[in-house]
Amino acid sequence: MEFDLVWLLLGLPGAFVLGWLASRLDLRQWRAENRRAPKAYFKGLNYLLNEQQDQAIDAFIEAVQNDPDTSELHFALGNLFRRRGEYDRAVRVHEHLLSRGDLGPKDRDRAQHALALDFLKAGLLDRAEEALAHLEGTEFENPARLARLAIYERSRDWPQAAAVARKLDGVQGDFSQRQAHYLCEQAHERLARQDSEGALALFAQAQAIAPQAARPRMEQARLHLQQGRCDAAYAILAALAREAPMALPLAAPLLAQAARPCGKVAEAQALLEAHYAQAPSLDVLGAIVTLSQYGAPADDTQAGRHWYLRHLQQEPSLVAAAQWLAGERLEHEQHHPQIQRALEHATQPLLRYRCAACGFEARQHFWQCPGCQSWDSYPPRRIEEL
Repeated sequence: MEFDLVWLLLGLPGAFVLGWLASRLDLRQWRAENRRAPKAYFKGLNYLLNEQQDQAIDAFIEAVQNDPDTSELHFALGNLFRRRGEYDRAVRVHEHLLSRGDLGPKDRDRAQHALALDFLKAGLLDRAEEALAHLEGTEFENPARLARLAIYERSRDWPQAAAVARKLDGVQGDFSQRQAHYLCEQAHERLARQDSEGALALFAQAQAIAPQAARPRMEQARLHLQQGRCDAAYAILAALAREAPMALPLAAPLLAQAARPCGKVAEAQALLEAHYAQAPSLDVLGAIVTLSQYGAPADDTQAGRHWYLRHLQQEPSLVAAAQWLAGERLEHEQHHPQIQRALEHATQPLLRYRCAACGFEARQHFWQCPGCQSWDSYPPRRIEEL
């Protein structure tokens, strides 16, 4: 017993010294790791500010390895991967965050949103839609709905798009015109199946949702004209001219077409001239000239052409000049065709429409831009008039 007690008394100071040394080593290591983690983090931030994304990724990876529990570093790393187009690595980072049991509700929603963006950017629309659906009832609800709306539009799932647009209406702005477009797209699908009555019903519903929208009225009028109901078509277009005059340049050729068979040429011409006096437009001008020539003698090539000269007195329009010159006799008439071809070639770019959102130009007017997918981004006027 005495021998054991002596060794115990001798061993206690030694154990204390060894424990103290071990704690000092652990403390130094902990301090060193803490110094390395912020250093790597700030190094990555510096690279990011200097737009050196490769070096920033390496620095953030080092920081994550030193401090794997820091969620902010994971978010930064995942976003960098997504910006570089490395979507698989971004997905792994955000899925790792979601698998952590210690992640708070806000960070979990944030990681879910980031994961949905990864899938969306990678073109995995089904997985993106599923990930976005989990964000209902969170602070990311409205951004998620907007992203789902873009998915449904891209896949032309108009009923689903309309359902999401109804939820966004009044919360993220006015989505009534967007809903009207969806109904018009569904109406065109009905027309492809020879269901003209169903299409007319959808056009009427679209007009009720967005009374100021031009598309539903124009689509109804065009369909009535195709079916020989010129009076109904003219009535719709005349109402459009009164209630949405800014869209009349788009509807003017259709109005002139509807006025002739139903005997309302004079009325239509007066309506177009009144609008032209308030807001001169090339398309309204063309419709006025067309109606002026209706009923004129066959040998009268000058009927209504004075309107081009009146337009030139107000606007230095190359398009109007070319249209006027097309019916004129020149001193050297043998050169007229070549001159006319040159003028028509020069005016083609001026007759295009340009998207106000992305600048995409097209020969025809689009309700949805083929370039940026924006709705109602094409003004109703040609490039020369902008």
